[in-house]
Amino acid sequence: MVRIRFYIVLLSVALAAPLRAQESFLKFKGQADGYAGLNFSNPVQVQTGLRFIPMVSAGKSWKNNLKFDSEFSFNSYLDYHATDWKKDNSSSGIKPYRMWLRLSSDRFELRAGLQKINFGSATMLRPLMWFDRMDNRDPLQLTDGVYSLLSRYYFKNNANAWLWVLWGNDKTKGWEIVPSVKSIPEYGGRLQFPVPKGETAISYHHRTADMSKIPLPGTINVSLKYPEDRIGLDGKWDLGVGLWVEYSLTHSKPKYEYFPQYTKMLTLGMDYTFNVGNGLNMSTEFFRYSASSEVFGKGIDRNFSLLSANYPFGINNRASCIVYYNWNDKSWYRIINLQRQSDNWTFYLFLFWNPDKVAIYNTGNENNMFAGKGVQFMTVFNF
Repeated sequence: MVRIRFYIVLLSVALAAPLRAQESFLKFKGQADGYAGLNFSNPVQVQTGLRFIPMVSAGKSWKNNLKFDSEFSFNSYLDYHATDWKKDNSSSGIKPYRMWLRLSSDRFELRAGLQKINFGSATMLRPLMWFDRMDNRDPLQLTDGVYSLLSRYYFKNNANAWLWVLWGNDKTKGWEIVPSVKSIPEYGGRLQFPVPKGETAISYHHRTADMSKIPLPGTINVSLKYPEDRIGLDGKWDLGVGLWVEYSLTHSKPKYEYFPQYTKMLTLGMDYTFNVGNGLNMSTEFFRYSASSEVFGKGIDRNFSLLSANYPFGINNRASCIVYYNWNDKSWYRIINLQRQSDNWTFYLFLFWNPDKVAIYNTGNENNMFAGKGVQFMTVFNF
């Protein structure tokens, strides 16, 4: 009820503020999509669904380059899942997707509400996926937002500084497996600055995790709330080929011997567009995940390599392919995406051949239709 009243206040401010001055705007747009997939595993799995995301934006610009704008959108969905042609799960609902207000100028912005916060140099396997869960296999790049206050300042030399405070988020986000304490604010920041042929950045985040939200074996005398600190480093350079590196170190302090205190993730990447036909873009990334009780100690290690190819067939048609390799269990992941654009309509056809258990993305989706072998079709309408 408190959040509903908060949304009403935000919407009232957003709609009223532009009316008090000239050069205001009020826009309505959105996205609707439907999908159907067939997984040829044993037993056969079927998944279909509909999604509708309407969005209202309002704002005002002043002559001194000061600007106020806002966005309000909801994610309404209906999903049906069947195993061996018999219904086993379905879900539907409506939830806030974006609810934010922003005040900005040429060099500064302050944004408050339910919003997306993402950054980093990696494009597919992202150690700095701290606050979102964007899956590069998803052409719509949908992800839940976080309740936060974000400020950014842009310097004249193209450097920029970020500061953020998160509050009221009690679900896992990014790579997290333990959610945050809803009533304790999270905070952090990022400094990004130019270097010859590219840019680099350093990021930091602090939160209090709540282990009482996850199942633990037996009756364990454990401190259920504990502090967690993250530091991230990333850089990207254009040296004829695009090169990037992204690193994240997380230090957790639970009084629980079976939970690793240090989590390290590293991505090295490269891309290049070959002068073939309309331009063939190739990119590759190597990703390493490590969890241990000591910062330089041995523990759980996971290694993935990725190769992606993207080729446009004119303006309206595109084909892409992504191949992953898991160095630990020697397994392959293969996904082909065929896309056609026609005015406001976009059509996608996915073909995939993957292991039965997908171990790449922490999406929180129990019915992962990209596991195993199958096909999926999606239609998207933007208005």
